[in-house]
Amino acid sequence: MEFANIIYSKKDGVATIRLNRPKLFNALDLKLGGELVAALEDCGDDANVRAVILTGEGKAFCSGGDIQYFKSFLDSDLSSPFRQVIKFLNLAVINIRRMQKPVIAAINGAVGGAGMSLAVACDLRIATASARFRQAYTGIGMVGDGGWTLFVPLLAGYGKAMELLLLDPVFDAQQALAWGLVTQVVEDGKLETASMDMASRLAQGPTKAFGIAKENMNRALMAVLETQLELERSGMIAASRTLDYLEGMKAFTEKRKPEFKGR
Repeated sequence: MEFANIIYSKKDGVATIRLNRPKLFNALDLKLGGELVAALEDCGDDANVRAVILTGEGKAFCSGGDIQYFKSFLDSDLSSPFRQVIKFLNLAVINIRRMQKPVIAAINGAVGGAGMSLAVACDLRIATASARFRQAYTGIGMVGDGGWTLFVPLLAGYGKAMELLLLDPVFDAQQALAWGLVTQVVEDGKLETASMDMASRLAQGPTKAFGIAKENMNRALMAVLETQLELERSGMIAASRTLDYLEGMKAFTEKRKPEFKGR
């Protein structure tokens, strides 16, 4: 299986999926989303894979949706590209949760928007000390998707999740650790070793028991998750039709502060 937008490898029971659009900070578009889903499905189907690492190439884990891709639809109906990209993001999140194997997010750098959704959907998260996080959706007049509005409140609490949504701060790995959003923080340069050590430990563990335990943890979660993903999808489409979102997109690409009008 060959991919153009991810680097996919398997060794000693551990599969590594590396998002590979470093010049665009591994932003999600249709091609990357489709390849990510295909790789996750392969991990789930391959009995020799007993643990999975999801990470990014270059300076970012994943910056979220590809703004340049969405910008190309500003003069038309944005709902169509949103539906297409959200479809792959939601499928990726569902595959991560349903997979009968542990999935580790190795957060190698900047993470925001849909990238943060992917990270919090994983079972465990290791971040490099220099990693920076941002909710990022409301900063451009958008709303959370990919299960953000479910997983972040579960991990960090309702109050912290609302703070992140409304104030949209940039925060570092130590803050993410304190809030429960990551499992471990390691020194720069040691992330690959730390994540592989953890994945190897998991791959040598009782895979069937891990799968059953994960399924049990997911039992109450999955029905809520699927409902929440649909709610978020509808919200994204509605927000994409607002004047504030158009202003947010333009301001982002023009590298200026947006002037929202509440419309």
